[in-house]
Amino acid sequence: MDYDFSNFEQKIKDTEKWLSSEFLTIRTGRATPTILDSISVDSYGTKVPIKQVASITIEDARTLRVSPWNTDQITNLEKAITEANLGLSVSVDEKGLRAIFPELTTERRETLTKLAKEKSEKARITVRGERDEVWGDIQEKQKKGELSEDGKFKLKEEMQKIVDEINKEIDEMLSRKEEEIKN
Repeated sequence: MDYDFSNFEQKIKDTEKWLSSEFLTIRTGRATPTILDSISVDSYGTKVPIKQVASITIEDARTLRVSPWNTDQITNLEKAITEANLGLSVSVDEKGLRAIFPELTTERRETLTKLAKEKSEKARITVRGERDEVWGDIQEKQKKGELSEDGKFKLKEEMQKIVDEINKEIDEMLSRKEEEIKN
């Protein structure tokens, strides 16, 4: 009897997407607009994401240009970015504002590397939890007589191949992020 691993594979892909988006929020010395995605700005009495009130572009390697569609929003944008405590310095001009990424210190690089490792470990823990859930389901099917003993271990091997692939991908993602942080 075959086992349907599609739900398991989907949950693992979701974990991989989560890790990828978490790594995008870990700021390196390079300017990236995604760092501002989590910030909400007060716009006419409502909190909305920055990208709904302004365009965000990369001005140079360490500077983002935030250009509000309504210049009345400049002070609200400045306040929101400053209060987000992302370690960015903000300078205002007549067109909008600049969010400037400071050079990373050795200490800050070590902290960011540690954070990346924590996030990748959290992803691994999620994968292990999903694996244990599927393994429990396979064992239950074998106890009910729906699977033979050999079939159970064959499915376990198949499941482990999927887990090994995602763990390899998590390791590669972490290596790329560590390299990005170092440089």
